[in-house]
Amino acid sequence: MATTDITTSGVHPVHEEHEQHEQNFIEKYVFSQDHKTIAKQYLMTGIFWAFIGSFLSVLFRLQLGWPEATFSFLEPILGGWIENGKINPEFYLALVTMHGTIMVFFVLTAGLSGTFSNLLIPLQIGARDMASGFMNMLSYWLFFVSSLIMFWSLFLDTGPAAGGWTVYPPLSVLPEAIQGSAAGMTMWLIAMAFFIASTLLGGINYITTVINLRTKGMSMSRLPLTVWALFFTAIVGLLSFPVLLSAAILLIFDRSFGTSFFLSDIYIAGEALVNSGGSPILFQHLFWFLGHPEVYIVILPTFGITSEVIATNSRKPIFGYRAMIGSLIGISVLSIVVWAHHMFVSGMNPFLGSVFMFLTLIIAVPSAVKVFNWLATLWRGNIRFTTAMLFAIGFVSIFISGGLTGIILGNSSLDIQLHDTYFVVAHFHMVMGAAAFFGMFCGVYHWFPKMFGRMMDEKLGYLHFWFTFLAVYLVFLPMHYVGIAGFPRRYYNWTGFETFNIFTDLNTFISIAAIFGFFAQFIFLFNFLYSIWRGRRASANPWHSNTLEWTTPVNPGHGNWPGPLPVVYRWPYDYSKPGAPEDYIPQTVPYAETASSNLPHDRDED
Repeated sequence: MATTDITTSGVHPVHEEHEQHEQNFIEKYVFSQDHKTIAKQYLMTGIFWAFIGSFLSVLFRLQLGWPEATFSFLEPILGGWIENGKINPEFYLALVTMHGTIMVFFVLTAGLSGTFSNLLIPLQIGARDMASGFMNMLSYWLFFVSSLIMFWSLFLDTGPAAGGWTVYPPLSVLPEAIQGSAAGMTMWLIAMAFFIASTLLGGINYITTVINLRTKGMSMSRLPLTVWALFFTAIVGLLSFPVLLSAAILLIFDRSFGTSFFLSDIYIAGEALVNSGGSPILFQHLFWFLGHPEVYIVILPTFGITSEVIATNSRKPIFGYRAMIGSLIGISVLSIVVWAHHMFVSGMNPFLGSVFMFLTLIIAVPSAVKVFNWLATLWRGNIRFTTAMLFAIGFVSIFISGGLTGIILGNSSLDIQLHDTYFVVAHFHMVMGAAAFFGMFCGVYHWFPKMFGRMMDEKLGYLHFWFTFLAVYLVFLPMHYVGIAGFPRRYYNWTGFETFNIFTDLNTFISIAAIFGFFAQFIFLFNFLYSIWRGRRASANPWHSNTLEWTTPVNPGHGNWPGPLPVVYRWPYDYSKPGAPEDYIPQTVPYAETASSNLPHDRDED
């Protein structure tokens, strides 16, 4: 059992000793309590789910790109879900449902936050580990159980859940409605209950660790923006995920125990059900109270990752450090109070709609602050175009493109016209999907040496970036166009509508670009797996970065630093400081040792 002696200076615990006993394989790699190993577990599971979710999107893009074609070659994979070479319409709904669920929750929530919160929070604040190693381990394994249940549902005879990733009632409540409302929906709800429990345990751990386990000198004003972003992500998740859990529990009650929280005046085959008094709109409120903060639970970590990588590879201090923190606070608060802008078409009171529209447009301000600060940091920087830096710049580009269309959809009068079109699909895929993935790739390429002690191949990384960047714009820019023209989402086959037949070629083009983008990810997969064992060995600080994780050994053990914990003397962005012998000054270097580069206010901090 690891033992730790703790002395306290203010609220900054300092671990002076850290002894370890020999761990067997199960303790070290399976049921590990080491935050770095748990980060790898989240990352590997997230990558697995990313390929499953992307493959499902390829299947339904085949249907959308060639709606009259037959796909007999898929019969060995899909079995009974292919009828006379055609994808079953109900299975198409299940594909869309599971794609959204997997990408939003299992990849971009657990895979992204779980990986980088676990990896970076203890390392960047100077802690031996998370506040509770056992709770951290339990958080991952609850996520793993959730993954097993969701994966199992893909192989049910009646198919997985098919009510959309938002699982709106009454379709999700009535098991007899369609095949995907039967056992698959039940397993979806159970899997999500485990997933939410995992997220809440992780969030409590992350918040507690940041508040209580910062090393000596690591004040909140010296935290890297990565930690600030992960900290606010955990807070937003802790406030919003319990609401989705309550919605899921009430949904289970309606499905299994005859209650009517979300049902009223329902007829099946002309026969009235006994349910009355419920409201499906209530479910929408509960779902979107999590659903919109979820957008920022996904994107906030990438804000921090991108800020860190841009500053490091521009060799410049991050522009507007305090403004960046303020914008994170503003985004976190506003993200929780704008949920009903997803419900402009639900018949809400127009005055209430105008309130949510105003709050939605206001959230563009802190988002714009971040964009301007990233651009100002890049401006006239001594930029190093590493693969991570390319993905960081790509993230900024896609976030701007997708964010501008968010301003359009934030206007209720426009949203009512565009709500069920591909314009909405293009918007949220650019902001919540592509931008978040670019941030995730950025983080993997940048911190891969710290995770595995080796370097990923840069040439393959460049290839991966350009193919992915090209695919994103080729897929989602045309979607904006067809959406403005009124092309509807969620349609299995649209060839019966003469109005939409003019978009046949464009839909085929989008599908080809999507398939191209999917196969481009195998470049990353090969590079990732090959580099773990055969990549060039990394140095302790390959990027010449200032933050504390690069002061550990190349392959740090459980406890991170073999001796006393580092002491922090400065903020993390002292790059290219006039008078300094190097273009970076780590946080552990006292101002007394950098007299030639100190500014007047620096001496006040010493």
